[in-house]
Amino acid sequence: MLRNYLKIAFRNIVKNKMFSLINILGLSIGLSAAFVIGAMVFYDLTFDKFHPDGDRIYRVTTSFKSPEGDFYNAGVTVPLAQALKDLNMQELETVAPFFTTYPLHVENQETGVRFKNPEFVIYTESSYFKTFKYDWLAGDLNSALEEPNNVVLSENRARKYFPNHELDQIIGKSVVYNDTIPTTISGIVAGFDERTDIVFEEFISLKTAANQDMTNAVNEASWNNTNSASQLFIKLEQKTNSTKVQETLTQIAKEHDDEEMIAIGRSNTYSMQPLSDIHLNPDYGTFDFDDSRTTLSALKSLLLLASILLILGCINFINLNTAQAIKRAKEIGIRKTLGSSRSQLIIQYLGETFLLTLAAATLSFFLSKWLLLFFADFIPSGLTFELFWNPWVLLGILMLLLVVTILSGFYPALVMSKYRPVAVLKQQVSPSSDKGTLRKYLTVFQFVIAQVFIIATLMVGKQLNYIMKKDMGFKTEAITYLRTPWRDTSAVKRARFVSKMQELPGVSDVVLAGNPPASFSTMFMNALFVDGDKEVNSDLQLMYGNAHYFDLYNLKLVAGRMPLNDSIQEYVVNKSYLKVLGINNPADVVGKHIKSNNEKLPIVGVMEDFNQHSLKYGVSPMAFTGGSYTGKWTQFRTIHFKMNSTDTSSWPNTISSVEKIWKELYPESDFEYSFMDDTVKKFYESEQKTAILLQWATGLAILISCLGLLGLVIHTTERRTKEIGIRKILGANVFQLNFLLSKDFLKLVLIAFVIAAPIAWYGLETWLQEFANKTEINWWIFILSGVSMVIISLLIMTIKTINSANSNPIKSLRTE
Repeated sequence: MLRNYLKIAFRNIVKNKMFSLINILGLSIGLSAAFVIGAMVFYDLTFDKFHPDGDRIYRVTTSFKSPEGDFYNAGVTVPLAQALKDLNMQELETVAPFFTTYPLHVENQETGVRFKNPEFVIYTESSYFKTFKYDWLAGDLNSALEEPNNVVLSENRARKYFPNHELDQIIGKSVVYNDTIPTTISGIVAGFDERTDIVFEEFISLKTAANQDMTNAVNEASWNNTNSASQLFIKLEQKTNSTKVQETLTQIAKEHDDEEMIAIGRSNTYSMQPLSDIHLNPDYGTFDFDDSRTTLSALKSLLLLASILLILGCINFINLNTAQAIKRAKEIGIRKTLGSSRSQLIIQYLGETFLLTLAAATLSFFLSKWLLLFFADFIPSGLTFELFWNPWVLLGILMLLLVVTILSGFYPALVMSKYRPVAVLKQQVSPSSDKGTLRKYLTVFQFVIAQVFIIATLMVGKQLNYIMKKDMGFKTEAITYLRTPWRDTSAVKRARFVSKMQELPGVSDVVLAGNPPASFSTMFMNALFVDGDKEVNSDLQLMYGNAHYFDLYNLKLVAGRMPLNDSIQEYVVNKSYLKVLGINNPADVVGKHIKSNNEKLPIVGVMEDFNQHSLKYGVSPMAFTGGSYTGKWTQFRTIHFKMNSTDTSSWPNTISSVEKIWKELYPESDFEYSFMDDTVKKFYESEQKTAILLQWATGLAILISCLGLLGLVIHTTERRTKEIGIRKILGANVFQLNFLLSKDFLKLVLIAFVIAAPIAWYGLETWLQEFANKTEINWWIFILSGVSMVIISLLIMTIKTINSANSNPIKSLRTE
């Protein structure tokens, strides 16, 4: 019987080639999106699932509350770890502090070979390895990090530093960090093979840090200083409720809150972040800064997109098969007369649907591989096509195919199997009896989705164009900057660098200062403005520079003067800070003072507002000042220079000359530079990716909807073949026939536009609220969207209707 079902199903698919092709194409587009997005979701949701005690491991993080809003830091104060250890809580199995560090280089003392910028290096102790279970290949967990100047390496790092040694021979060998920190290798562990955010490769004993100036965070004993380098993981005892631990952390935070901060509405608390939450939580981040991360909300949006495209494909299937049902009425009547039950007919039609779905899935596999390559910038680097062979992914695909089969085929199967044999054989079932009400609803739904996507694409593109072209408030053209090595504190080298650059013919202006006016690195201070009885406490973003820097970026002074020199702590504030103070006239604030850390700091000028970051956000209160610190703590570490010409063809030679100076002064550091224009563009990477995805989603939604429309037009013209022939004989021309056949479908497209417009407007209005600088939602966007959809629909319908209208009427009248 199964063989017979398959044979009949295959014959029906071949017999209706055009409709089968439309169904396969529509489903394959939806399935391709579902496969790729499903793989992305599986990839991101399976990070760190392999740890044997993963459900008991938490990272302790810090949350800051203030009148300006809530802020988050993955780090904690250094004393917290010891405070938890001293409590001897029975709920805690391990307390594992560690400190991230970024050495400039590490040297194999045997060979003298140096390795630049080793990543994923931390200071820690044995409790770390009791929290996370590593496979020890050499050395002992309990003693490897007990002594100062010991280091445990991952297998990859050990083989990299000592390529010609067996692992047990590497134990006892020495490597030196930054020329000053000798360490002995006391252990080697296997790295994690599965997806993880615990990416560390080198583990230096914590006692080493107490004697070395490799990271400031390790020796910081203040409860009021939170550094993201200071991290803390804890593991709960089995069957322990985390509530008690969280209560203890909250209590510790309250005990060490600064009273002055509490008085102005500022406080902090410690939170327990589950290990499973680290990968997708944007508030705290992970340890691999080079690997872009998505968020849970982004994954939900992608799943919604995949579901929509898949539903559109299923709707095509339902529409075309219910439309074709009457053509198969005789077959149904005869089979029922010969004894087939309704359930047998339903199974047969579901079998046909499954075959079509399977064909679409086969095509989707090829499309998915192409999509992974095409959208490489949007997809995590570790996600490859090999993931599709994961047993869980294959099971998910099979379940999806079954769901699509039922969703697409069950209703058409019910429609086709309900015909009564007597009515069919007496020809009481005719095409005219099929009103197609459900098909109209489903077609409207398809075009509502397509219209919403078109409007959203146009509006997102308009907003992105607006913020990309809007003036930031400072000059960006032909300006480049580079940061000198963080660990090289030589002011003489920086001065020489500037001096040598001033001699380059391709450079017209150069200055040593802090960060550029807009960057991803920001610094703030808490400032108290006092003017008689008036007191205003707020955060001030700091920008470090001098008058030369001010002129390079064409910043504008509106009142007062610039700081007298680079070392005096005098401040030029922006207009946004005046709004916080409630002062309208810029000159009124000149000569006043702000207090910070018990220091009285004079305000000597006011500058025009400019955007310090993405135009998505407003202008923050800011203060411009000199370096104020010298030596290793100086903020003057960035060299800014302007190209002598706007002719970009000459820039590579200038950059090459700058690189030569860099290699002369900083031979061990990598040369990296940024153009100010490129930095501004990077602010909008997320919006640019959203725009590209929307464009593709719009194209696919239109394609699927138009495929379905084409199928329905083909069905309608075939059903009305005799009517077309009669009308031609009575004198109807091609235009009249085309209008006759298209008007019902155009009504559906217009109804879809009426429904889609308010939905799109509401969604875009909500989305635009996230932007401090936003464009307007113009009426022409909706008109353009509606007209575009009508034109596309007319073209699709005209393909078939004109062909039918031009056919020989005699041949049409002979059609059964």
